[in-house]
Amino acid sequence: MSKKEISSSKLTLPQVKQTLESVGEENLDQFQRRTLDYVSKFVKVDPAGAEFLLEKLVKEYGLDEDEAVQIINCMPETVDELRIFLAGGRKIIETQKLTTIVNLLNEKRTLK
Repeated sequence: MSKKEISSSKLTLPQVKQTLESVGEENLDQFQRRTLDYVSKFVKVDPAGAEFLLEKLVKEYGLDEDEAVQIINCMPETVDELRIFLAGGRKIIETQKLTTIVNLLNEKRTLK
């Protein structure tokens, strides 16, 4: 019997961490525990901040959801680092807007 995908959504690392923690570590299988360990090490913003950033990056700055999720997952600290995530895009974003995005990321960053 084959499995059918009902829906999919893109999650940031903070959202993954929150979801796994809500299940409870004792209820996680080995793969889920490894995933929780990974996201715990690399998450750089709290889940509420991640949701705020995702909405703002998509609606106000016109980024694709895929780009916004990857930016939130890595939280670049400079404009040059941010450009790496946008290099494959079909649009050119002016430096002033990129600086504003980096400043926004730095405001929401909870862990360095």
